[in-house]
Amino acid sequence: MIRAALANLAAAALPFVLALAIGAIVLAVTGHDPLSVYALMASEAFGGTRRIAATLTATTPLLLTGLATAIAFRAGVFNVGVEGCFYLGGLAAATLGFWLVGWPAIAIIPVALLAGALIGGAWMVAPATLKVRLGVDEVVTTLMLNFIAVNLTSWLVNGPLLARGSANSATPAIEKTAELPRLLPPSTLHLGFIISLALVILYGFWDRFTVTGFRSRLVGLNARFCRAVGIDVPSLLFRMMILSGLIGGLAGAIHALGLVHRFVAGFSPGYGFTGIAVALLGRNSALGMILAALVFGALASSGATIQLFSDVPIEIVEVLQGTVMIFAVAKLGLLLRDRRGLA
Repeated sequence: MIRAALANLAAAALPFVLALAIGAIVLAVTGHDPLSVYALMASEAFGGTRRIAATLTATTPLLLTGLATAIAFRAGVFNVGVEGCFYLGGLAAATLGFWLVGWPAIAIIPVALLAGALIGGAWMVAPATLKVRLGVDEVVTTLMLNFIAVNLTSWLVNGPLLARGSANSATPAIEKTAELPRLLPPSTLHLGFIISLALVILYGFWDRFTVTGFRSRLVGLNARFCRAVGIDVPSLLFRMMILSGLIGGLAGAIHALGLVHRFVAGFSPGYGFTGIAVALLGRNSALGMILAALVFGALASSGATIQLFSDVPIEIVEVLQGTVMIFAVAKLGLLLRDRRGLA
């Protein structure tokens, strides 16, 4: 068991090692010392309470978008529509955050979070139905729905929901009572991190110790065998897609109430797509996703400040992130090839 755990850890770490190697080559070619740059990035990500808090803040949305993706991937459904759920969930929570004037925090926060989760789940009903009823490829439908969600929210935030007198595409600020409490003020780390971490840990127990979690893994490994032994595969796939959407919408709601405190155009820098890399690199395991989300969070937080203390361009961090994503997609391609061989 220890040998298997070490093998899984090595497989998950390999894309990061390769990304660091490629990043080192890029840095060396552009006249920078790779070791010094990486040391500076590590210091900016983890060098003190304030910097750790910034890293954990950047990690928070990735925990849930990775979880939303992993739940679908575990069942063999390649849902790439978490980004759209994130946008819609964030808009729903932000809207209730400034509409429910006078509500106490104990009421407005749960209602806004629940609304974000529900709209994310509802957004997945159509592609889930098309998948289980007509066999329509969920990669295509969920990807297309991302564009619809982003443009729909953009229209709303530039039209009916635009804050009065705002020069930017943004809704009004949410009520103070709707803001998620800060964990380490004056840092931006908020209660959403605890919620997200708890849900990922809960997923780990669900995956290992519940009947539904066990069946989900079986269906992901070999759906044909599961049909032969009497498992209702279409029903399970439908539920997993809806659950994936619920968590994606909740991620957007937490981001709106915890960090942004309103909804703005360009609400997500691609958290839903980064969540795919988090799920793949974490091998759909709770611990693996926590570590993968933390690494991406560290890259994001250090990248935001590294150019203030050196002449290293922010694009270097983006090269590292992009390289990791490439190797993650390569792993996805291998998974798809192997699964077709089992089908």
